[in-house]
Amino acid sequence: MAEEIKQFDFGENWKNFSQNALTDERLEQSKQDFRKLTEGIDLVGKNFLDIGFGQGLGLLNAATLGAKITGNDINPKCAEVLKFNQQRFPNLKNENFSVVVGSILLPENVEKIRQKNQNQNFDIVHSWGVLHHTGNMRNAIENATSLVAEKGIFILAIYNRHWSSLPWLLIKWFYCHVPSFVQKGLDYVFYPIIYTAKFLVTGKNPLKKERGMNFFHDVIDWVGGYPYEYASIDEMQKMMASLGFEMLKAVPAEVPTGCNEFIFRKK
Repeated sequence: MAEEIKQFDFGENWKNFSQNALTDERLEQSKQDFRKLTEGIDLVGKNFLDIGFGQGLGLLNAATLGAKITGNDINPKCAEVLKFNQQRFPNLKNENFSVVVGSILLPENVEKIRQKNQNQNFDIVHSWGVLHHTGNMRNAIENATSLVAEKGIFILAIYNRHWSSLPWLLIKWFYCHVPSFVQKGLDYVFYPIIYTAKFLVTGKNPLKKERGMNFFHDVIDWVGGYPYEYASIDEMQKMMASLGFEMLKAVPAEVPTGCNEFIFRKK
């Protein structure tokens, strides 16, 4: 029997972030960056699916802009965090949103997600920095794209391929196979390393994050984020073309191993 993949607990990291680091300023920044990401895409009345919704800000921001939202995440803690952060959105406090807890890799979960939308595919499917953590990125992308309606939009962010990707894969594997007290030590060891590297590459203050994020929790996410896969922009464009999608936009990662951001349309 194959060894079960040890996965990083993204839900626990999002819970800690939401309870301790999601300030009003970061919340407002997440709203602004989501509007920028979806600029030119009409969300009003559209069926919006977020795969791997994490702390739920993508879903909640989409709902604020008029979308009918459905969420999917493998980690049940994320469903709890979504409810927690929902209270930060006054107009959404009493809403009951459709959520499916389970892996996008499983066909039965794909069907459960579709059933949440009256057995129809979605106008917009969003999955930011998620599908490369499933353990089978290709299959995850195929399943995600199967939920996009004709002429629908697929918003995706995937780690960029770089010479350092394999060393980072080994670091992440190691992190997820050591006791929690060792993981805590690794968080603090890599914090100054990642801070310095990002500053040297970008010339910007690494503490100033996008999408309402916070640097310390991003370091934990990055060092522990296993499973871990990656692809270049060209590789993603070819893969998506084979699945019947055209690329509308690609935003290269700010740092070499960061996420390339894509917007595709189903032909």
